[in-house]
Amino acid sequence: MMAMSTIHLPDEAATAALGAPLAELLIPGTRVFLRGELGAGKTSLVRAYLRALGYTGAVRSPTYTLVESYTLADRTMHHFDLYRLADPQELEFIGIRDYLGVDAIALIEWPERAGDLLLPADLTLELEYARPGRILHCHGRDDFVQALARTIHP
Repeated sequence: MMAMSTIHLPDEAATAALGAPLAELLIPGTRVFLRGELGAGKTSLVRAYLRALGYTGAVRSPTYTLVESYTLADRTMHHFDLYRLADPQELEFIGIRDYLGVDAIALIEWPERAGDLLLPADLTLELEYARPGRILHCHGRDDFVQALARTIHP
C-alpha cells in the first residue's frame, strides 16, 4: 500500500533532525529517491542521515562521481547523484546493479535521469522551497511513510 505525508521544515535544523528517524527507518535493500530543485537540500538530508548513524567524515555530493559509498558498522549506503548523467546506459558502465543489492541502502538524487534502469523506490522524499524553510513531501510504502511521519509528529 502506498501513502503520502507532507512535513514543513522551517529551517536547516529541522532538515538535519530528519537524519535520526531516517537512520532508524532505512534498512538494507531500501531504495530512497530524493527529488527537488538544485539547492533544495537533498545532499543535506543525506548528510543528516549519515551523521545520525555516527559518520564523521566528509559527505560530498556525488555530482561528478555519480556515487559515493559509505560503510558503517551495521550497513552500507550508496549516495547517487544522477544530475549530470548524459545517458542512462552510463549506469550500466558503473555497475549500478551491484550497488543496488539487498545488502545496501541506496539514496538516489535525480532518479528520473536513470530512465527505466531503477526499480521503484520504497520511499520518495521531495524537497520544495517554502518561505521559510522547505516542505518535504514523502511518498512510498505505507510502512515507511507512516513511520517517518510518526517520528516527526508523534
